[in-house]
Amino acid sequence: MIVGTSVVQRGEWTEAADTITLDEQARHRRRMAMVSDGGIAFLLDLPDAVLLRDGDGIQLDNGQLICVKAKPEPLYEIRAREGAHLAVLAWQIGNRHLPAQIFADRLLIRRDPVIHEMLIGLDATIVEVEAAFDPEGGAYHGHHHAG
Repeated sequence: MIVGTSVVQRGEWTEAADTITLDEQARHRRRMAMVSDGGIAFLLDLPDAVLLRDGDGIQLDNGQLICVKAKPEPLYEIRAREGAHLAVLAWQIGNRHLPAQIFADRLLIRRDPVIHEMLIGLDATIVEVEAAFDPEGGAYHGHHHAG
């Protein structure tokens, strides 16, 4: 069987044999049988679990590279009145240990009706979106952060 032995970060490779489209939870892996979008079967076998980011490449032992694509997911886009308010919202989300993708002017989180009500109570503006989810890696985890 073909084996994916390493991850090449986005921007550090130029040509892929195929793509694999995965949601955020399916992109957090160490070892798993996978099939690319075009049908290339391989075993992902990494030394440590990593969060595969959109645009990363999985290097296969046969020389091919598979480009990781982030599958759009149902998310909340959260906006605030101003920067300090956004920081408060981010703190509240982090205090609940929820994965969040952080931008200068908004946050993205998975949809959750309980969290939705909490954020409405904190005067957040929330829009339901379908988007790729690429949350921040934890401070104590082996996630790489693509800038």
